[in-house]
Amino acid sequence: MTEDKDNPGHGADGPLIQPKKVGVWSGLRSSFLAGVVVAAPVGITIALVYWFVTGPMAKLDAFVKNTLPDGGTSIESFLQVLPGFGVLIAFVALVLLGAIAKNFVGRSFLRVGERLFDSVPVVRNLYRFFKNVFETALQQSDRSFKEVALIEYPRAGVWAMAFVVGKAKGEVHALLDDQGKDLTALFIPTVPNPTSGFLLFVPREKIRVLSMSVEDAAKVIFSLGLVAPEFQSPEDAVKKLEEIAATAPKDTLRSRLFGNGKG
Repeated sequence: MTEDKDNPGHGADGPLIQPKKVGVWSGLRSSFLAGVVVAAPVGITIALVYWFVTGPMAKLDAFVKNTLPDGGTSIESFLQVLPGFGVLIAFVALVLLGAIAKNFVGRSFLRVGERLFDSVPVVRNLYRFFKNVFETALQQSDRSFKEVALIEYPRAGVWAMAFVVGKAKGEVHALLDDQGKDLTALFIPTVPNPTSGFLLFVPREKIRVLSMSVEDAAKVIFSLGLVAPEFQSPEDAVKKLEEIAATAPKDTLRSRLFGNGKG
């Protein structure tokens, strides 16, 4: 079969390279996997939301309603059966408790309560543990878990993805102060389960901060590196601008960069 000169890649009787035919089973398998990719996240999200609403939230709602006094009036009876009313009361109570805890009088009462908990041996350990957990989770600095970085781990030449927690504090910072400037805490998650991992303290100069977001990094970890966010290097961006400048007419380029100059 000879190649058609007017239509490269085609012969006199048709294309020289025939496209690969997709079998029925391969098409069904591909469609099934695509359906799983679409339906699984939606189904899991709906199931978790349903469990949370009908489980913990429903129990909290019932508990708060049972603690409220019922005078027998029509309004109070209606509020007792109103869905979500107990959750709303709990939310308002937490907001008021937080507002009280911020002022001097509220902090004084909290210190009295903490001393009471500290006087009980077993309760003291539980209270301190959960207090540290919630304070660490809710009172992080502005940089916490908002950066993704690469670090040589577990040995030189091997790079691992890590989340920047923040600057090292307390005794760790004091003991490792001679290791370099800006001693940084890093969390290296395990793959594909990022709920466990390793906490490292290294100088910031030894890490390479990435431009991707924490959400994109989580996708990379969950997919075992198969999914990667789109990235365009500064060199590629400059090259693309140079190509636009070389091909576009001067008037069109001027209008793109500076507008039409009116008003």
